[in-house]
Amino acid sequence: MPRVCIQTEDFDLHAETTALRLGDGGVGAVVAFVGTVREHSGGQAVTGMELEHYPGMTEAAIEAMVDEAFARFDIRAAKVIHRVGRLEARDQIVLVLVASAHRGQAFQACEFLMDYLKTQAPFWKKEHTPDGARWVDARVSDDQALARWGIAGSNAR
Repeated sequence: MPRVCIQTEDFDLHAETTALRLGDGGVGAVVAFVGTVREHSGGQAVTGMELEHYPGMTEAAIEAMVDEAFARFDIRAAKVIHRVGRLEARDQIVLVLVASAHRGQAFQACEFLMDYLKTQAPFWKKEHTPDGARWVDARVSDDQALARWGIAGSNAR
């Protein structure tokens, strides 16, 4: 099973969780994060989002993130699915799954991967609003979340 999938099609949380645990009786916890397209951003209505990436480069960067999670935490499996292309409000964007023997390591690794994805993964996001489209910049709060793991974000000086 691939650890990283970049795709246009939606994903099934139950199917992905089942596949992650398959054949590993040592899994005692699975933590999942599902990110969705919000209907509002910055006080403005959002009708959809467009996500772009560099094929090959994006997968390699996320694979390196997953390797780092395995180095930092006692986890048994991890999977990241990130969608690209045009998405509508309320659509699923990202799935991060982490399996471990105990919940603490799974929660930490999942949060680490999401903090890393929000700031370091090479994706470009454009929000569509009733007033037109706008590119989404990285937020300082995302970099601050990443900093707690000892990693400087894109806004670091």
